[in-house]
Amino acid sequence: MDNVFESIKKGLEEAVDYSQGKKVTVRVFHPEPVNVKSIRQETRLTQDEFAAAFGINVATLRHWERGDRKPHGPALVLLNLVKKAPDTVLQVLNS
Repeated sequence: MDNVFESIKKGLEEAVDYSQGKKVTVRVFHPEPVNVKSIRQETRLTQDEFAAAFGINVATLRHWERGDRKPHGPALVLLNLVKKAPDTVLQVLNS
């Protein structure tokens, strides 16, 4: 239990240092921007099918494809996964 506490304590201290702009060795993940329309076209799904498969509102998907909005947060992470391994992501979601 001491190891768990020390690990959590260290992580919290690193997070505080990072948020204060101090140089730390934490790894920060920044998902790449994506071309939503090309990702959808690679899956060969319609807008309705793609939105349903990945739990995205179809109106939101259309905004992303037109470029007047950009995905961020978990949606951007999901789209990066779909871009890299669409069949695997679809298989996991359908199982």
